[in-house]
Amino acid sequence: MFQSLIQAAHSRLPPSFYSPMVARTIDEASNIAKVKFKYIASIYGLCSEASAVVMEHMSNGSLNNLLASHTLMWPKKFQMIHEASMGMDFLHSMTPPLLHLNLKTSNILLDDCLHVKISDFGLIHWEEGMNSKLFVEHLTVRGNISYIPPEMFSQCPDPPGTTFDVYSFGIVMWEILSQQKPYAGCSMTTVLLQVSHGKRPCVEVIPEQKPRECDQMIDIMRQCWDQDHRKRPQFSDLKLSKELQLSVIHGATAVTEKADFPNVFSSYNALCFKFTDDHHGKDSILSLLCKKDFGSFRKSVQREHVYTQFSGEKSLLHYTVASRDVESVEHVLRLGAEVNCMTARGYTPLIIAVLHRLHDIISLLLEYGAATAQGDEDQWTALHFAAQNGDDRTVRLLLDKGAVADAREKAGWMPLHLACQNGHETVVRLLLSRLSEEAIGEREAQGRTPLHLASAYGHLNIAKLLLSKGADPNAADCSLSTALHLSAEEGHNRIVRQLVKSGVNINSADSIGYTPLHLAALRGHTGICRQLLLNGASPDSKTLQGWTPMHLAALRGHEATVVQLESQGGCVNAGGENGWSPLHLACHQGELEVVAKLLAAKADPNVSEDSEGWTPLHVACTSASLPCVLHLILHHADVNAVNSGKVTPLHLAAQHGCMPIVKALLLNGADRTLMDASGSTSLDVSQRCEKWEIMGKGHLTTTLNASQGCKLPVSLNAPSVFF
Repeated sequence: MFQSLIQAAHSRLPPSFYSPMVARTIDEASNIAKVKFKYIASIYGLCSEASAVVMEHMSNGSLNNLLASHTLMWPKKFQMIHEASMGMDFLHSMTPPLLHLNLKTSNILLDDCLHVKISDFGLIHWEEGMNSKLFVEHLTVRGNISYIPPEMFSQCPDPPGTTFDVYSFGIVMWEILSQQKPYAGCSMTTVLLQVSHGKRPCVEVIPEQKPRECDQMIDIMRQCWDQDHRKRPQFSDLKLSKELQLSVIHGATAVTEKADFPNVFSSYNALCFKFTDDHHGKDSILSLLCKKDFGSFRKSVQREHVYTQFSGEKSLLHYTVASRDVESVEHVLRLGAEVNCMTARGYTPLIIAVLHRLHDIISLLLEYGAATAQGDEDQWTALHFAAQNGDDRTVRLLLDKGAVADAREKAGWMPLHLACQNGHETVVRLLLSRLSEEAIGEREAQGRTPLHLASAYGHLNIAKLLLSKGADPNAADCSLSTALHLSAEEGHNRIVRQLVKSGVNINSADSIGYTPLHLAALRGHTGICRQLLLNGASPDSKTLQGWTPMHLAALRGHEATVVQLESQGGCVNAGGENGWSPLHLACHQGELEVVAKLLAAKADPNVSEDSEGWTPLHVACTSASLPCVLHLILHHADVNAVNSGKVTPLHLAAQHGCMPIVKALLLNGADRTLMDASGSTSLDVSQRCEKWEIMGKGHLTTTLNASQGCKLPVSLNAPSVFF
């Protein structure tokens, strides 16, 4: 199939498009398409009419977006690190190693169940004859400055190797553990200097309330970003892979997972290494399990072993269940093992078996009287774990043995909440068959219903199922958000359509006044905005701070959304907090396309905000956005407008030393003699700021001086905008 796509690409690309770069891309794509691994995003082919690659659809987008929008529990963080390392290890194990050279959180994608897949590998190359400076420039334009190792900033002629990716992986680990962006607010030059001198993202920002496994992760992370590339481990190194595998929490599949998820099997593996050669004392019996010498284990085990308590209050039955041997489990049970014994954290043998989907052992434990309602220290029952893992066979077994379908853990989550969040439709159907209609609308601690969770994570069939069973589409959580708020924000168009059909209140506002339309506009989901507007959403509803959907779309630079809102009646001159218009916000952000769309839609270029009288032109000069300034001037913005401190746009351009803007203002009639409230002209301001622009007779002479730290009248400081 792929070869036919390649041939089509070769034959249908126009001559002007066909170039050595495209030819190489086609050849590379052919090779990359052969790379198949569970933690690697699959490539299916090339678009023959555009320079694009057809790849596996990843419904939950990038890790970069998830880290910014959701709070991950430690088990999920560990799992993601583990899976990313496995994917990279696979790429580096190829002959020759397939280097990524573009590894970052935006190139780590997430499937339906939030499992990691590496994408965009093999697309960046070190060309023969290329020096490190050119290569770094090539990477920097892609936004990769934070992921480039220090040796690339030197004049080292050596091409990048596998340790380049290892360094990038170390930064990715920090992002996952801290859920922050590296070097936030630092300029490119600052990052380059800091990294070159051995500085790295601050480890102290990683939350203090972390499990002990996190210390191992931090050690690995520091090894990965070592200043000396020769000291960085390879992904295949025993230390790296072992610690990651022992730290990852088995069975973790959700964002809002239970903290400190059971890790008894990992503990068992660790003890195997410790007791393999130990044939004395109470732990010698464990060495037989470790070596999987189950025949000898059953012959050797005595009743006193059954009642022995090991570290963490684990019993022999816990270890035997983790060994996965049904006969050995039954033998230990016949010797009198307590089937409902608990570890220090409250994990029963049944929970261990459920975690590892050991169906025969689960059935055996249930026959011996395992309590389905018994929960761990956080009141998670075996059914909670099975529902989260999507193990419908175990769910059916537990329900048939009397498991309580609406059992709640410490934060109020029922198994149904977990199944809906993770998209396990079969499990949802099983649970619904045992639940009352009232239970379908039950809320967890934050007030979210199963419908909230299915809608937030884009599980359409489950949302339809819940609605058909009577779920209330207008149920609000503790922040007054409905399922429509969540699906509109996340861009789940089909779920939005389904909720609208169900009679949801389209204009309901959350606790800070955001309607679903506000959230869709903020995220740039133009199709959802259109759908909501056509079904009665108010285009000019305001948040508690006075922002309309138009304000939010303008702020984020979503020009298509701005056009959609305006075409459906949205006001381009609406005043928000302190009277700021959408045009003010677009100029503040330097969003040229939005500025152009707003002005074309008759936005007033001379509207002034309430508190200090700033016009959009004042704001554009403060943001040093020459294109925005030119657009405003073209649409008759007053170049001599004054704010409450009598500051003109020219004062602001002089303050920031932006010569092109100063020249544009002067050429369009700006008066250099106007004085602000302190009696300063624009020339006085530039001198005070040590910009040293010399203004005279319509032309400018500039001497170089980029000194900062000038003290200006309060009236020159731009007003703050808070969201």
